[in-house]
Order: sequence, then structure tokens, then C-alpha cells
Amino acid sequence: MAKTPEQLAQEQLDAYNSHDIEAFLNAYSEDCEIYNQSTGEIMMKGHDAMRERYGKMFNERPKLYADLIKRMTLGNFAIDQEEVTISDTEHSQAIAIYEVKDNLIRKVWFIKP
Repeated sequence: MAKTPEQLAQEQLDAYNSHDIEAFLNAYSEDCEIYNQSTGEIMMKGHDAMRERYGKMFNERPKLYADLIKRMTLGNFAIDQEEVTISDTEHSQAIAIYEVKDNLIRKVWFIKP
């Protein structure tokens, strides 16, 4: 059964918040590309790079958690506004734009202040 962009965005958010790297990666294509929207720079490409970066974050930051502020969808895109807790004293805001193709997240663009 095909999943909507909203369902995939929620699945990866739930896995992110439970620090479950394999469940997190299950929402993404093997060759997923993740970009910094403001610079156009590719931050990561593929499961191996994502596993290394996110796995390290999950292990080193036990308080890491993203609260969904708002989600919008249009066609094959989901756009999330999040408040991210990094530690007891460190928080940040982010917007993530997820592009879905063939029932997986194929591209992500992050916007951070």
C-alpha cells in the first residue's frame, strides 16, 4: 500500500524521536539526498552517510527530540516546521521539506536560521 508524504514524514519523525536508526532509514530511499536549502550544498547522500551522521547524533545526544510545530502537504511534498531539543540548554528551529517518490523520501531540504 502506498504511503502518503505525510505518513512518511511522521514515520521518520517518530523513529528520529525514538533514536531508532533502522526505522528512521526505512522511510528514505537508499540514494536519498539531503540538502542545506540556503547554500544548496548536499549534506548527505544515501543510507550509509545518513546512518553514520544520525546514528552518531542518536548515540551522543540522548535528549535529541524534534517537536512538530506544523506540517503542510502538497502533492508529493511534506513540509515540517520543528522545534528541536538538542540538550537541556540547547534548542533550535528548522523546516524540513520532504520530496516523496516511489513510496520513499527521495530528497530533503533543511532550512535553519
